[in-house]
Amino acid sequence: MYLRHLKLSNFKNIEEREFDFSQINCFVGNNGVGKTNILDAIYYLSFCKSFFNHNDNYSIRNGSDFFAIHGDYSINGVEEKISCSLKAQGKKQIKHSSKAYTKHSEHIGKIPAVMIAPTSHSLITGASEARRKFIDIIISQQDKVYLQSLIRYNKAIEQRNKLLKNYQIFHSFDEIGMLIWEEQIAILGNEIKEKRKQFFEKIQQPLNNFYSFISENKENIAIEYITYEGDLLNILKENREKDKIVGYTTKGVHKDDLAFYLKGMPIRSHASQGQQKTFLLALKLAQFDYLQKNLGVKPILLLDDIFDKFDFERVSRILTLLEDRGFGQVFITDTHLERVEKIIGEGLKEKTKIFKL
Repeated sequence: MYLRHLKLSNFKNIEEREFDFSQINCFVGNNGVGKTNILDAIYYLSFCKSFFNHNDNYSIRNGSDFFAIHGDYSINGVEEKISCSLKAQGKKQIKHSSKAYTKHSEHIGKIPAVMIAPTSHSLITGASEARRKFIDIIISQQDKVYLQSLIRYNKAIEQRNKLLKNYQIFHSFDEIGMLIWEEQIAILGNEIKEKRKQFFEKIQQPLNNFYSFISENKENIAIEYITYEGDLLNILKENREKDKIVGYTTKGVHKDDLAFYLKGMPIRSHASQGQQKTFLLALKLAQFDYLQKNLGVKPILLLDDIFDKFDFERVSRILTLLEDRGFGQVFITDTHLERVEKIIGEGLKEKTKIFKL
């Protein structure tokens, strides 16, 4: 899979810009010139949303009333056009070969991508929501049934929460309605839980391999999947009274979490900054490996400002890994042209385009 051409209109701080790409693409310039925004535009074409902002209207350039992103791809030898556009306060539109999707979820997985950015550190230091989002983005790209189950589960949780809030306001309780939603939550929750468990069984060994390669040591790392134990339907029933008091559903896969370990100790509190950064990079590369094996195509790899966070030797090993394992198309941002040229070296020079912004 290959993004050949990108056109941006009124996207964030970019008024109008077009790019023709190579295998490795580096955007170099001072902070604030739009390097990260270009990567975010590419991310939009994969996930129908920004990596950084929840509100799409924030992606419209100041003074404009719309944004548009157009990408020309080569996928298994077939030319494909993907576009994403939004009018201010309007409805976002995603098109594949000029045909609009009725549901954005239909597009997820068609253009797989992996983003590594400074904000990725929230996987370690942030709330559990960031870690659940990480899981769901990976599995949803290669499993449409999982994505639909997740959408239906979240809607069922929303309906159960409405009944709990109604009880707080009106002091009346719809027990039949509650049971209907709880049965649906239990069925969908068990499906989601099982697929998440299967995912972690598959990703553990690649994660260890990537960490060892990048860090040049054999420190043991691990992920623990933290979820509910027992029958979810019974758990929901047992927690009804508590949930009535707080006004929301306190148990289920929407409360799942991950714990990361280095040599048996929590990474969050016992690993150095360098070890945490290496773990995150290894985790993202394991994500890439998982998607490639399950989709049969190499996802686009987006590396935002990561070279400023690692020493030169470690960065060189990352580039060696990309070259040796054939990681497909890569997009990189950095602030120093000399550093980029040194990192790329002679071996990758012919495959690389450098865009000075």
